[in-house]
Amino acid sequence: MATVVCSGCGNQDDRSARFCPSCGQPMAESREEKTDVFELSEMLPHEQDRARFPLNCGLFVIESGPKAGARYGLEAEVTTLGRHGDAGIFLDDVSVSRQHAEVKRTGDHYVVADAGSLNGTYVNRVRIESAELHDGDELQVGRFRLVFFHGTAN
Repeated sequence: MATVVCSGCGNQDDRSARFCPSCGQPMAESREEKTDVFELSEMLPHEQDRARFPLNCGLFVIESGPKAGARYGLEAEVTTLGRHGDAGIFLDDVSVSRQHAEVKRTGDHYVVADAGSLNGTYVNRVRIESAELHDGDELQVGRFRLVFFHGTAN
């Protein structure tokens, strides 16, 4: 959207008003391009995500699928993934079974197991029945790709 600038007082307005809300003078459109400014972070991808969860906690970040960008801490002993409303991580898509998979936490180890899903559960693009998760592993459940991070990883 173009910024509108008052010829009388120099007030800028993004609402495309015809008259300045400050002084009442006619507004003139500026041809200046507006862009958002973002600060570059020195942190590696997902380092900020890790900082939001307890030190010894696993974390899933949905990388692709309808909920891309969502983050889930794996603080419970067992976290279920599926299309059922009671799932710990609710993934609402027909490619996901109601009770698709579960992640069990034992100390600081996480093991994912398929729960008899129709489309299967994949870790690093390999179909699994059960597999231990390591920092950076990719879990695929239906159309969703979740990346696993361990809170203590450096």
